[in-house]
Amino acid sequence: MKEVLPGIHTWSVYSHDKGLDFNGHLVANSDGCVLIDPPAPTSDAMVRMGQIGPPKAIIITNRHHTRESGIFAAHWKIPIMVHEADALDIPPNVRLGGVFKDGDRLASGLQVVTLAGQKSPGESALLCSRSNALILGDALLGKPAGKLSMLPDDKYADPDAARAGLERLLELRFEAVLVGDGASITTSGRKAIEELLSGG
Repeated sequence: MKEVLPGIHTWSVYSHDKGLDFNGHLVANSDGCVLIDPPAPTSDAMVRMGQIGPPKAIIITNRHHTRESGIFAAHWKIPIMVHEADALDIPPNVRLGGVFKDGDRLASGLQVVTLAGQKSPGESALLCSRSNALILGDALLGKPAGKLSMLPDDKYADPDAARAGLERLLELRFEAVLVGDGASITTSGRKAIEELLSGG
């Protein structure tokens, strides 16, 4: 686990099936800390979380990113939270402790920004203004490194609507883009989204 931005720590587990890293994030401030889309813990992750936190909640950006949240929820005895539009489609072995909606302010100063037309109806970006960062689940992939890409067209009901839904991100103020899948971009992340949406 490493601190990639002030107050934001990340750890990664490589997926051989997908050919990229699955990333988990821990966001911490004076309000406490939360975990986002956690993959399996690395050898030092639990220790570092205890030193930094411990975490107060687990936030899932979409119904497909529950990953290993159950391990962390049981270890830290904390709730798992997901957007209300995805709550009924969470795997039955994942016990939810709460839901959120667009515009909500969550622990650690995170703002929920729900994106229309995506793979999941509850797909949400998390804006961390204090760190000038945007944290994404499946909305965008960090692939290839240094650039951002959308999921394959067959993952969306309407790929054009999915692309249009991402335009909302450019209404926000941020520089870094931390992704759940692939390589995050800690500088010029906003520019990478602009290039993607402009067809560049």
